[in-house]
Amino acid sequence: MTSPSPDTDPPMAADRLSGILAFLQAAEQLKDTIRSGTTRKGRPESTAEHSWRLALLVLLLEKELKGIDFPKLLKLCLVHDLGEAISGDVPAPEQKPGDDRQARERRDFCTLCAPLPPDLSENLLAIWDEYAGAETVEARFAKAFDKLETIFQHLLMPPPSANFYRFNLTYGRDRTDYHPLTRQIRDRVDAETLEMIRSLAES
Repeated sequence: MTSPSPDTDPPMAADRLSGILAFLQAAEQLKDTIRSGTTRKGRPESTAEHSWRLALLVLLLEKELKGIDFPKLLKLCLVHDLGEAISGDVPAPEQKPGDDRQARERRDFCTLCAPLPPDLSENLLAIWDEYAGAETVEARFAKAFDKLETIFQHLLMPPPSANFYRFNLTYGRDRTDYHPLTRQIRDRVDAETLEMIRSLAES
């Protein structure tokens, strides 16, 4: 394999570059997509911040995740919530079966990808569909870590109520029970959640 040469490689086609940059600018809306959680200082958290820390969590666990397509897992984590850039996030307690949330997010994701060259748009949509389908090993890990990152963030928030943390004890358990590693992390976060509940009860 030859190394890229800045002197001989042709420039990217102008329309391809324009499509990529238009998508990038549209995806910036994820920075203003607010989730129900907050930072440790009480500032509302954005979906972009959640996706960044989810990817960071996965990166830190790379050596523990043997036998999987690690670049694919990172892609799934970065892409999974991009559809929320258009219609926003639905807090977990408000999500209900049959609420059309996944179909709406897919439509929004397709709208977001519209400026991209077809090959890039198709690739990103395939990544999004893989995450939504949760049938591959990588997608199941991404789903599990998505729930775990959310619960860890809840532990950093200014404590809202004991009931809030009781919800955390059941939230996403079907996903986090997927693998011994995700169960191990879930045990740790549940222990911290129970300690938070006890602390609130004593205050």
